[in-house]
Amino acid sequence: MRLSKIATATAMALVLAPLAACSSSSSSSAGSTGSTSSSGGASASGATGDPMADKGQTLTYWASNQGTSLENDKAVLQPELDKFKAQTGITVNVEVVPWSDLLNRVLAATTSGQGPDVVNIGNTWSASVQATGAFLPFDDAAMAKIGGKDKFLAGSLSATGATGQPPTAVPIYSLAYGLYYNKKQFAAAGITAPPATWDEFTADAKKLTTASHWALALEGGSKTENIHSAFMLSQQQGGSFFDAAGKATFDTPQNVAAIKQYVDFMQTDKIVNPSDGQYSKGTDALKDFATGVTSMVFWQAASGSLKNFGMNDADIGVAPIPLPATMPAGGKKITSMVAGINLGVFKNTKYQDAALKFVNFMTSTDEQMILNKTYGSLPSIQSAYTDPAFQTPNVTVFKDILANSAAPMPPVPAESQFETLVGTAMTNFMAEAATGKTVTADEIHQALAAAQAQVTS
Repeated sequence: MRLSKIATATAMALVLAPLAACSSSSSSSAGSTGSTSSSGGASASGATGDPMADKGQTLTYWASNQGTSLENDKAVLQPELDKFKAQTGITVNVEVVPWSDLLNRVLAATTSGQGPDVVNIGNTWSASVQATGAFLPFDDAAMAKIGGKDKFLAGSLSATGATGQPPTAVPIYSLAYGLYYNKKQFAAAGITAPPATWDEFTADAKKLTTASHWALALEGGSKTENIHSAFMLSQQQGGSFFDAAGKATFDTPQNVAAIKQYVDFMQTDKIVNPSDGQYSKGTDALKDFATGVTSMVFWQAASGSLKNFGMNDADIGVAPIPLPATMPAGGKKITSMVAGINLGVFKNTKYQDAALKFVNFMTSTDEQMILNKTYGSLPSIQSAYTDPAFQTPNVTVFKDILANSAAPMPPVPAESQFETLVGTAMTNFMAEAATGKTVTADEIHQALAAAQAQVTS
């Protein structure tokens, strides 16, 4: 997306209010599915009158995969759901949905009416799901029932739907992309600092790549990870996937160059294992980095998952994703999209007040501290930053990235189509590169033109 005055304002809001919100990991499928939900009276502090007014009711919650596996997420979330039930009498049945399936399932639920009561969505989808009309708008009345909009970081709220409309969902996990690097492996290779430019990155990566070791891990089969990288690299090239009017502009030279740079990590630079072209769970590349199989990975805040995979905390380094040594015409110093996860309520829930009580609970100070510490993500509410866990050097790096070099993904209804169409094309390019076929700029241009035609039609 273009870095407009709105995006600049978003970045400044992040400086003053530490963060912003899109997506994280994934695996197969776990958790349990329950029936639909409850009614009662939630307020800014959680409930009006009897806190057990909704006792005996059941909510269904689709959670996104934030941890090392779907089973790990269920283990993290269940004690918190039990705590919520003890406080309110409301049961929450959770299903953890892989990132590879979540958008399609959410969109299917918006048309069929057969979905959960509460759901996590990648914040980049906000405008797309908002346009369906299937989600409860967080207007002033709904916001009052979950503690008011002022409890959230201003930057996080900037990625919750179309400008000028009530949020379609509220932030729960805030994230940004960074370059994770293995300090121990860098030192062994004689590299004294993380690369700041792509020239330095390529030189370092080739030092780190050997017959038995790869420098960089990529989730090459993941539409989500691929599209986020395409967006960031396009920004650096001076490109945009939508114009100021929201019209698709996929097949520009800048966008072609951005995607080719990404594919070239495997096919030309040969610093990525060809098997990464099959990585689609959302955790494979991270696990390779955490276990020392690779020395670097581009990832959203994930220190909790790295530790769960067994990585020594002292070996975890974080830096901004590199920039071109010489910025192209119109290029922007963007190293991340404004990332994070939002929490929404389906409008057709039979138990709206109970659902809002649950949203209030999940965005409370205690829960924001617990969940974001566990996942290594960043809280989306002001009050959670008193915890020392969110004042470490690596967290500071991510705050600085969000404040100074992050841009929001396009807040347009066609954004989800963009992710699906261009993300799928990129997974195909990575699969071709993995088999030794050369992916050319012309092939990329043709695929982007075809995707653009589908959106504009």
